[in-house]
Amino acid sequence: MSSLLWLWLALAALNPLCLVLASQASNSFQQRCLSFAPEKLIRNSTRTALEFVTNGTTLEFPDNVASCARPSQLVSTNLCRVALSIPTSNRSSITFELWLPEQWQAARYLSTGNGGIDGCIKYEDLAYTTANGFAAMGTNNGHNGTTGVTFLGNPDILEDFSYRALHTGTTAGKLLTKAFYKKAPAHSYYYGCSLGGRMGIKGAEMYPEDYDGIVAGCPAVDFNHLQGERAMFYPITGPVGSPNFIGPDDWTGLIHDEVLRQCDGLDGVIDGIIEVPDRCYFNPKTLLCPPGNSTACLNAQQVQQLEQIYAPYTYPNGTLIFPRMNPGNEVFAVLKFFAGAPFSYSQDWFRYVVLNNPTWDPITYNYTDVSLAEELNPFNIRTYPQVLPAFKKRGGKILSYHGGQDNQITSFNTERFWDRMADADRHLHDWYRFFRISGMFHCNSGPGAWVIGQGGGASGQGIPFEPEQNVLAAIVAWVEKGQAPDCLTGTKFVNDTVSLGIDFQRNHCLYPSTQTYIGGDYKLPSSWRCE
Repeated sequence: MSSLLWLWLALAALNPLCLVLASQASNSFQQRCLSFAPEKLIRNSTRTALEFVTNGTTLEFPDNVASCARPSQLVSTNLCRVALSIPTSNRSSITFELWLPEQWQAARYLSTGNGGIDGCIKYEDLAYTTANGFAAMGTNNGHNGTTGVTFLGNPDILEDFSYRALHTGTTAGKLLTKAFYKKAPAHSYYYGCSLGGRMGIKGAEMYPEDYDGIVAGCPAVDFNHLQGERAMFYPITGPVGSPNFIGPDDWTGLIHDEVLRQCDGLDGVIDGIIEVPDRCYFNPKTLLCPPGNSTACLNAQQVQQLEQIYAPYTYPNGTLIFPRMNPGNEVFAVLKFFAGAPFSYSQDWFRYVVLNNPTWDPITYNYTDVSLAEELNPFNIRTYPQVLPAFKKRGGKILSYHGGQDNQITSFNTERFWDRMADADRHLHDWYRFFRISGMFHCNSGPGAWVIGQGGGASGQGIPFEPEQNVLAAIVAWVEKGQAPDCLTGTKFVNDTVSLGIDFQRNHCLYPSTQTYIGGDYKLPSSWRCE
């Protein structure tokens, strides 16, 4: 039972009039919702949904593309759901959702991001943020589903994906929020991870007035080189069944166990977490089969594969393309990078955008391809600014976080990105702060204390909406109260299940500080110190 409902019931026990007033308020909100005409306010838009949704309703999305894997969403507050189709050119458009909660806290507006190369609205993030009082918007980023096939031959859709869908949705979202509540948002926020992290940085770069505060998790910045690094793994491993192919059992058992044997204890604690990944330099030669033995070991060609995989990705002349992979990510990385199949996002990027060749074979990927991707850089999707002067000048704030055992985008790239910006601005901490989340995989999950309020689902539940434990609350406190976060306390639930209670918590350090074990029960935050 929500605290608000409990309060109404308690008051009603003293005065039944309270229940009558509550009912009248909800009826008034419902009427305001159903009489709203958003399509009249957004030029050339078409309404696709307008409904009053009550707390506890599970919304169904029968028209949502199956590959998005979001057929429904539980809603945890009374809200007005607005859905539109908004043209962005004469041959492209966006699907737009705006969820307007009955309890609009502090007049806050928020835009959500996407992931991969997809066009999937993150309904879980809309539900999570509206439950915390934000008017929240999401788009399909200009196309539907998780593939990039619609990019082929249609640069308008690619332009939507690169930057235009988010800005168009944000502009419409703010306008409709003001019209609905008869009051402009007091503060505007952005909230996304992975591709969504890149989208937030791109928003600050191109449209510095759009947001006061941005949460950019695991940002896919330096986007073209990222796709090259992701494509690089398949030609190294080869397809399933090829000579010297390393199977999944060896990745999740033999190799992962050896990485932990070499690196887990570097922080002083054996707990399955590589606390500071940049101290870990995995040496795969320890797995080389001795003469006469081929059990629980790798041959010379397989060891050579690992040396390539765990090294920084560079051109032959040594110029960096992308930083090295996170050691300790093997359990989930084998499902994407080392599965003996192309990484779908990079395959689509090269097929449908870079090479315009739907039959391109990803096994042929080479340096020329990544160089061409960076040269083309469609609609400046690279997203690798060194300065954001307009955003900084207006007082904007950015928080980034990145998992230390990320299995899709190495956290070393966010370190490189932040360091590069710090080289140009020695006061970068005044407006952009970054936290390394030890033991977190890509955006969520993992052996570490990874729950920091970074999204819908389990990562948004079970912890209070307080700046010390919640990254979204932290950006709000920084923007609205000037309280810059010095650490983020992450939570690990038993078996990642909120109902089973907290396993342990850890204070994640403000980069470039590093987590240092000082003794005692390693599950207690007080046993660690940022240095």
